[in-house]
Amino acid sequence: MFSPINPVLQESTLIMGSHSELAARLRQAYVDGPIAPLRDGLDPLDADGAYAVQTINTLFWQQQGRRVVGRKAGLTATAVQRQLGVDQPDFGVLFDDMRIADGGRLDPKHTLQAKAEAEIALVLSRDLPSRGISPEELPAFVATAHAAIEIVDSRIANWAITFADTVADNGSSAFFVVGNEGKPLTGLDLYSAGMVMEIDGVSASMGVGAAVLGHPLRAAAWLASTIAKRGETLKAGEVLLTGALGPMVVLQPNSHVRALVGGIGETSFFFGRTKD
Repeated sequence: MFSPINPVLQESTLIMGSHSELAARLRQAYVDGPIAPLRDGLDPLDADGAYAVQTINTLFWQQQGRRVVGRKAGLTATAVQRQLGVDQPDFGVLFDDMRIADGGRLDPKHTLQAKAEAEIALVLSRDLPSRGISPEELPAFVATAHAAIEIVDSRIANWAITFADTVADNGSSAFFVVGNEGKPLTGLDLYSAGMVMEIDGVSASMGVGAAVLGHPLRAAAWLASTIAKRGETLKAGEVLLTGALGPMVVLQPNSHVRALVGGIGETSFFFGRTKD
């Protein structure tokens, strides 16, 4: 069994071994199907332990050749935080093979229990500083804002997740779509931007930019600052998913999913079998 050790994590051999075992369980779930919650190894509010598990798998996948292309913020809605009994958002890693082309297709066989949520994505124009950054500073580092859809997919059976479960499971992330059309931040009202997500042309979720930690730039600044505290730097060209603007929607096979964000644009994908 692969058991990478992250030198950043200052933990005992026993604890690291436990985290490595939990990480291996999550990796196997991609193959064998959803697993029981990780409560035998993680307290529901153990943020440090959960991020240790996430980091182990991030390192594992990077060694398998996957390339990090951004980060995602999750739990950015107060209502969802209350549901899980936490007072903070979380984050996960976006890999290159998680990206679906705008208007592209995702075969359901690559998911377990998928849901979709519409978001605002920010694409960085230059490397962020290796320190915390404020929402007011962030626009100078952003090239464009885009309509986006994140396909979330828990490896925990029946989505019976705690805060620690979803953090360990890479923020329950699976795939994402970013609209081809991007807009510079100048003149954009991200706070009031309204969102409609349609399934087969019927409205299935609605929301607004203010739902994301009070403002998408606030969510992005939290994400960037949290990454910096961990000794990592976000790079030019990377994508930041700022969090769900409205409720998640369970995906059914052979569905067309489209998200429209006022003033920014739209994006879509088809959730169905790949044509032979």
